[in-house]
Amino acid sequence: MPNKLIEESSPYLLQHAHNPVDWYAWGDEPFERAKTENKPVLVSIGYSACHWCHVMEHESFENEEVAAYMNKHFINIKVDREEYPAVDHFYMDAVQAITGSGGWPLNVFVTPERVPFYGGTYFPPRPVYGRSSWMQVMESIAGIWAERQDDVALQTGQMLQYLQNASRIGVEGSNKPINNELTQLICNSLLKQADTEKGGFGKAPKFPGSMAISYLLEYYHYTGDKAALQHALKSLDAMLQGGIYDQLGGGFARYATDNDWLVPHFEKMLYDNALLIASLCDAYSITKEHRYKAAIEETIAFAERELKSPEGLYYSALDADSEGVEGKFYTWTWQEWDEVISDEFVTRFFGVSEHGNWEHTNILHTPVTVADFAARNGVDEVHLSVLIERAKKTLLDERGKRIRPGTDDKSLLSWNALMNMALARAAMALGNEQYRKLAEDHMASINRHFTIGEDWMHTWKQGKAKIPANLDDIAYLAKAMIQLASASGMNEYLQSADELLTGAIDRFLNEEGRFFYYSSSAVKDIPVRKVETYDGATPSANAVMAECLLLAGMFLERNDYADLGYNMLTDMASAVSRYSYSFSYWAMVMQRYAHQYKTIVCSGEEANETVNKLNSFCIPEALVLTSQKEISELAILKGKFSDGKNTVHICTQESCLPPKSTWTEVLEYLGSIKN
Repeated sequence: MPNKLIEESSPYLLQHAHNPVDWYAWGDEPFERAKTENKPVLVSIGYSACHWCHVMEHESFENEEVAAYMNKHFINIKVDREEYPAVDHFYMDAVQAITGSGGWPLNVFVTPERVPFYGGTYFPPRPVYGRSSWMQVMESIAGIWAERQDDVALQTGQMLQYLQNASRIGVEGSNKPINNELTQLICNSLLKQADTEKGGFGKAPKFPGSMAISYLLEYYHYTGDKAALQHALKSLDAMLQGGIYDQLGGGFARYATDNDWLVPHFEKMLYDNALLIASLCDAYSITKEHRYKAAIEETIAFAERELKSPEGLYYSALDADSEGVEGKFYTWTWQEWDEVISDEFVTRFFGVSEHGNWEHTNILHTPVTVADFAARNGVDEVHLSVLIERAKKTLLDERGKRIRPGTDDKSLLSWNALMNMALARAAMALGNEQYRKLAEDHMASINRHFTIGEDWMHTWKQGKAKIPANLDDIAYLAKAMIQLASASGMNEYLQSADELLTGAIDRFLNEEGRFFYYSSSAVKDIPVRKVETYDGATPSANAVMAECLLLAGMFLERNDYADLGYNMLTDMASAVSRYSYSFSYWAMVMQRYAHQYKTIVCSGEEANETVNKLNSFCIPEALVLTSQKEISELAILKGKFSDGKNTVHICTQESCLPPKSTWTEVLEYLGSIKN
């Protein structure tokens, strides 16, 4: 008999729908039952691509004896962290306070009033290495609840106070100036954390660090600092040559489990790929190296092929496992390889051997470039390239016959907005009209599917949008619209971005008027609304809001927007200078601000050509727009229309400059202020 989760649409919840546990989905009903029956509540949080979530399910939640104990002593709730990120943030903060660490699966014991009092991550079915089993943990919690509820009440009161205070940490004003000295401090901080031997930042597990990489690329653009450029490119090249990058189908896995980037945790997340496309676009704009263009094209092709829904949205993720084995879809035994590929050069190029490089199988990687391999082996480079491309197609076709990993087929507004930014950025960096059209069509799908009336929703699946949008949904979407206005020449997107920002100020701005809560004022299902400032796997929604407000302050001539954005930067400057990797997107916004955000408005017969040319270069601080109408509702376009002679108007945060007539003149000006 299925439990209540059978009525849900989340793939993660549906995976648990046939557990003998009497699971509830997140909502009011289980908490009301907990009050009536005076029982503690277990909130168990995970996501469909989480390997250890699957492990704990198989070991404990599918066990009849364990489930019977859970059903007798607790009210049990399953939460998809991607559906309810605010819930996940709240309980993750509590578990980190209790245990000093966090992760998924996240298992939290809470009162009927939703306040946490104990929790942890994965618990094994039997005690091991001094770690309590899941049953031991539950027996202890049930005993405490039965005999010491006064102690629980005292602890939850302290926890609530802690979480309320923690929400304000890091957002106190520092009055640190946003200038070149700060950007240098940030660069130095990032390079101190750099793995100079293997690329990336820190030791295994190695995460992409795409925002830190983009900061270093932009720092090189502004300063010419070769150390910043070298480490950024070294990091991208190490990933592109490693197993974290899908050498056949394109796209990146979540992270590498080793220092060499060889062994990935095989799940593929939409947001990682979107952010890495943006970093690759930065690298290509600066270097014009073909390998970055190829990786952009392959990663977009992967997203279109494996994550695109019939409705024009992108799914969330692909599982790491298939047929119950992590990585089975992507790896090759020697026998499997030998049946498809006979060419010795191709075999050696992809690092394939009879004994394998991971658990008796082969993770494809490219230890050296095509050019280096050809030179070392006395092979013609063009001939080798043809062999490799032919082999990749053959191998991809063969791999396609395998049982695929599960797809988390819900679509999230925030991650779709990140992917829209990636498409628009690729359209600009590569001058690719197909990507521009993809971005426009995708934005139309976002508008069509993620709204109910005038309200934006966080998630969509099977014809239904649900759960009110969070701050990252709104902030990322506003940034995507601003960027798409530049990529497409359709300034209507700027007006839509303004509507989003106005709504965000109304529903998310905190009481001090300095930062934004993660959840809307309309949401009442968690005891504490949190101000999120860290850049985690995705950019801080507050950082993206700050950038959008600065840009909108310019194109709308709204000083209140610009002032709010600037105040957010100054409040964060001290924290960003000290913990740069954890605030990498904030760092990028500060660097762009230090080099003066600008609007560049192009009009005249060659306006589109001028915009396209400028957008192909790395000009991170500039919003390049097209003036297509003599009368415009946008303040920045008034008086900047020409249907004849080409004219380019440049305005900084403080002043407007004499018009230019060619894109080369614009680049010369921009170059002069960087030195």
